Amino acid sequence: MPATELAAPSPDVHTLYRDHHGWLQGWLRHRLGNACDAADLAHDTFVRLLIRPASRGLNSFAEARAYLRTAANGLCVDLWRRREVEQAWLQTLAALPDPLAPSAEHQAIVVETLLEIGALLSRLPHKAARAFVLAQVDGMPYRDIAAELGVSERMVKKYIAQAMLQCALIEAGLSCRPVAP
Repeated sequence: MPATELAAPSPDVHTLYRDHHGWLQGWLRHRLGNACDAADLAHDTFVRLLIRPASRGLNSFAEARAYLRTAANGLCVDLWRRREVEQAWLQTLAALPDPLAPSAEHQAIVVETLLEIGALLSRLPHKAARAFVLAQVDGMPYRDIAAELGVSERMVKKYIAQAMLQCALIEAGLSCRPVAP
């Protein structure tokens, strides 16, 4: 939902923020070892709560803290994953001669694309993701992929079709849930 469509925060969110923001930011600071990242993720946790309210009421102090900790932990994992991708990209760039190094804007686009691909692969069943990588990255023919995965060539085609559908959904801005195995 675009930020312009957000409704005013409910009193429950105000109460949650007032009662738990300081604690959550401290928990994140301890977990991340960085006050700036902790402040950003604490903020992002409450923004997430505004956009997608808790499906059930947070009736107790312990429930509220558990919910916020779980949401914030997911954001920590996303941050670490993003930094891993960025670090791998920077190592790749360091190996390039200076004239071949892409602009900062291009580097940011590559990192975002890599994160989207990672998200795509995480939504696919393991064999479908593996088949997609073998076909698209390694350029393996379907019969070799079938032998590698221990499935029929027809199944490889099905796996690739699942992955391509997910790519099309991402491109159309419609991707929102994992593919069933």
